[in-house]
Amino acid sequence: MEITARLKELRREQEESQERVARAIDITLRNYQRIEGGEGYPSYPVFCALADHFQVNLDYLAGRTDVREMLPPAAEGEDSHD
Repeated sequence: MEITARLKELRREQEESQERVARAIDITLRNYQRIEGGEGYPSYPVFCALADHFQVNLDYLAGRTDVREMLPPAAEGEDSHD
């Protein structure tokens, strides 16, 4: 499933308008419509904002997995690159 289908599915589940989602993530309505309509892909910051808004992980939003849950934030001072 592509990001466009995921966005439509998530937005409809939450009973939100395209305008409400666009405002929530601080982009124009037309920009959101383009993303949801498959006319382009979101920038990385917008992609992250969408995942945060819908409370799903990035891989789910991108259609790479069917697991929606976000990973818990790393503990302060924890370095995951060791």
